[in-house]
Amino acid sequence: MNLYTERHGLRKPIARTSKISKEVYTLLLNICQKYYKNLTHIFKLQKHSSFVGQDYIEFNSSQFENRMAIKIPNIFRDEYGHLAAPKDNDEYDQYSLIDLIEYVAENIKDISEGWNNDRYKNYWYIHCLDTTSAFDDYRNEINEIFQESGLLFTLTHGKLIERIVENTPLSPAIETQVQQIAEYGTRELMKDAIALYKTPNPAAHQYSVEKIWDALERLKTYYTNLDKRDSATKVVNDMSNGKDDFIAIFDAEFRALTNLGNSFRIRHHETNKIDITDNRHYDYFFNRCLSLIALAIQYLK
Repeated sequence: MNLYTERHGLRKPIARTSKISKEVYTLLLNICQKYYKNLTHIFKLQKHSSFVGQDYIEFNSSQFENRMAIKIPNIFRDEYGHLAAPKDNDEYDQYSLIDLIEYVAENIKDISEGWNNDRYKNYWYIHCLDTTSAFDDYRNEINEIFQESGLLFTLTHGKLIERIVENTPLSPAIETQVQQIAEYGTRELMKDAIALYKTPNPAAHQYSVEKIWDALERLKTYYTNLDKRDSATKVVNDMSNGKDDFIAIFDAEFRALTNLGNSFRIRHHETNKIDITDNRHYDYFFNRCLSLIALAIQYLK
């Protein structure tokens, strides 16, 4: 729902960011906590009502906390050791919260719950179902907070959080083309590069660039019946439709990207290589290399 100031253009555009503030952290954690009971099929606490002589189950919060201590050891906890939202000057690892969001998404299942007896209310029961309709509600709630807070993340249908990269040539159409690359090594390097590129943690973006440069080098040897030089020449000639002007353009771009890969700390890590210290530059390198590969793979035989 768009509020009045949004409908009438009276609100400043939301600043886009990859930083989860304490306030947004709290909102996201509250959504996770709301759906903890949907993990009861994993974390069951067996209970017995002696008054009516019936067994029932509850969500085992203690078992859940213990499991998270192993599964997501860096997630923020309060002084009592419970998962909590940071306050004031507390330091926190926002990517551990993303781990928690993904963990709930991956394991969420539907439940039915209620009082055993509407009149006497002896105990509150939870029945675990083998369906996952609750995931859609969970995903919508998480993504609503991402969108409203300007966070450049999205929880996908595949139950993974990916970063949203603005002004990128990467598209579903390109990802489909990558899946169709016949040569296994090139295809897998490209898939790895794209997956790392989408990862929220900036530390992965260096590896995404390394992988896509490896894919570029392997692409040059795509035609295994030819040596590397002739294979690379065929790739360029095919994507140029044999036209000299385009051959010159694409040959120069392949050479330029090869030189970048050799000069900067992308594929090689010797001390004489140029360090990339600004994460935004990784996006530039990735997208430049992707643009050339995305065109070339459309012409592969």
